[in-house]
Amino acid sequence: MKRIVSVTFGLALAGLLLFDVRAAMSQTVNLAIASKSFQHLIYPIALDRGYMKEEGIDLKITFIEPTPSIQALMAGSVDFTVAGTSALVVLARSNAPLKVALAVNDRVHQWLLSRPNITSPKDLKGRKIATTGVAAVATFMLKQILTKYGLDGNKDVVYIDPGLGNQVTALLSGVVDAAILGPDLRYIGLDNGMKELFYYGNEVKNSWGTLATSDRLIKEQPKMVAAFVRAALKALRLIRKDRDGTIAATTKFSGIDRSQAARLYDDLINTFTLNGTVDDETQKNDLVIIRQVAGVTTDIPNSRAYDFSFALAADQQLNKMGWKP
Repeated sequence: MKRIVSVTFGLALAGLLLFDVRAAMSQTVNLAIASKSFQHLIYPIALDRGYMKEEGIDLKITFIEPTPSIQALMAGSVDFTVAGTSALVVLARSNAPLKVALAVNDRVHQWLLSRPNITSPKDLKGRKIATTGVAAVATFMLKQILTKYGLDGNKDVVYIDPGLGNQVTALLSGVVDAAILGPDLRYIGLDNGMKELFYYGNEVKNSWGTLATSDRLIKEQPKMVAAFVRAALKALRLIRKDRDGTIAATTKFSGIDRSQAARLYDDLINTFTLNGTVDDETQKNDLVIIRQVAGVTTDIPNSRAYDFSFALAADQQLNKMGWKP
């Protein structure tokens, strides 16, 4: 009995020592986040829950807009950015040495809401639609979706960019007839009587919430990339399992109240990927849109734009360990 206790204590002590060594030898990793959107929540959770520390990472989160974050990534000022889509646009235009290494969602967090008098997407012909930018990914996706409803997305509607965060205001005031909205603005529109015409996630098969890094980092520091992705995947698993904890983390991260955080969780939890990856078809669909945004015709192989090997390996490792949040 004493021997069993001694062995158990020894193993526990060894585990604690290993954790302390990892913490003491932690490597600073810089992550650029563009907004406090729900899909980015896994990173502050990975930090607050100690998952990054467990993997030997001292995570520093900095809020940077997408385009500057790509510039910082290429310059080596940051190691990762959540602006994966922007990274792929730069890759398409200039063959930049960048990769998407993680996909948080397999459905797009965008909706098209309209004024109450518009009851069908077909009614949008000749109407004005507020966008997040006439050259934004969501706008090009909308053009693709409208084709399914018999409209020419390039000719039959007028796209207007009312400025950052002003889409729902333009819709409520009647300046536009419809608007492309993210989760938070969608709720404002619905609560004020606007009509939801469709959810992008039901219309197209594309990824959302993608994480990008550089080819250089993948080549020179693969262990660090693996550790970061493994910690992020732990947080991804936690989000899918712990509703109350995730809602609390959302209120802390985004500053929204608990009721709205709960609404957000219940509406979107099923869009979170199981292992931080999306399939080949989704990758191809993403790159079709990326090429349109970038204005290029050259095909981009999936392997040039995506490297999910770290996420797949992390998923296998966590499964083998029997790791659960």
